[in-house]
Amino acid sequence: MAMVIGGPSRYIQQKNALKDLSKFAKTLGNNLLVLITESGKKRIGNIIEDGNKDTDVTINFTYFNGECSKKEIKRVQDEAKKVGANVIVGIGGGKALDTAKAAAYYAKLPVVISPTIASSDAPCSALSVIYTEEGVYEEYLFLTENPNMVLMDTEIISKAPSRLIVAGMGDALATYFEARACKASNAINCLNGTGSLTSTALGELCYQTLINDGYKAKLAADNKVCTKAVENIIEANTYLSGIGFESGGIAAAHAVHNGLTAIEETHHMYHGEKVAFGTLTQLVLENAPIEDIEEVIEFCTSVGLPTTLADLGIKKIKEEEIMKVATLACAEGDTMANMPFDVTPNDVYAAILAANELGLAYKN
Repeated sequence: MAMVIGGPSRYIQQKNALKDLSKFAKTLGNNLLVLITESGKKRIGNIIEDGNKDTDVTINFTYFNGECSKKEIKRVQDEAKKVGANVIVGIGGGKALDTAKAAAYYAKLPVVISPTIASSDAPCSALSVIYTEEGVYEEYLFLTENPNMVLMDTEIISKAPSRLIVAGMGDALATYFEARACKASNAINCLNGTGSLTSTALGELCYQTLINDGYKAKLAADNKVCTKAVENIIEANTYLSGIGFESGGIAAAHAVHNGLTAIEETHHMYHGEKVAFGTLTQLVLENAPIEDIEEVIEFCTSVGLPTTLADLGIKKIKEEEIMKVATLACAEGDTMANMPFDVTPNDVYAAILAANELGLAYKN
């Protein structure tokens, strides 16, 4: 089996990058369909339009409806055809970006991805996570190529609520541990190959960047300023984690996240917040050294990531609900199968409750 490493054709990270959207995107096409939320358009639409003055680039805006669902993907695809777009641009959070990637894939158009938050590792990947209209995980859509361009405006990202960049740290937290598990099991990664020295090293660098700069970045983000620590965490959350998870592979942490989407009380939590608890659950499944577990819990506590079920909104633990999470996490086709040992729903059920107790013990 071949080792496969993937990534965007261009990764651009700078302050005020969105002002130059037309300049950067013009290398791909001159008629842009920009997918953005209505509130996002109100906040930054003028920046994009001001930067587009005196160019021959046409910009068409369409508002994101909130879920990366099959219905929304088809709507964006149809809208691109209607306006004659030759490039699709996704601006916003993970679900909007995944929708833009999927719509571009089906429309056979290049795609530019520009997150306004650093809340997940979705931007760089050749992957869209599909949800139902109600927000329950449905399936992964593996795309044939990574985004043509990823544009990171650090000035805009640093002004977002700090909870969002912290959620991105939660998503990035899983990268090293899942790549390590996939390497041990020789699992197939998201690019239909196996992990490499490069992907493992990226995952490890991602984790060390979180440990070294995460707390400092969180404090800076609380004050809406862009420091070097914030820039490093944006890179870790987006590029290191994005390339690391896709080329290294995903395992139990994301499978537990997928299971948690079935509990209504968790729907207000961000993807990365649930992945952080999934990472702790994976470490319990692996019977990882207590030093590793304590370091993860200490990091999560310092930046405000969940370490207990109550932190996720599950105030009352119901056996049947936790077993539902565990069963969904072990569903056929999900990434629990990438663990280097057999895992049953009973194993996951026990690990979730044990992870919760570890989190409670640290709080106490």
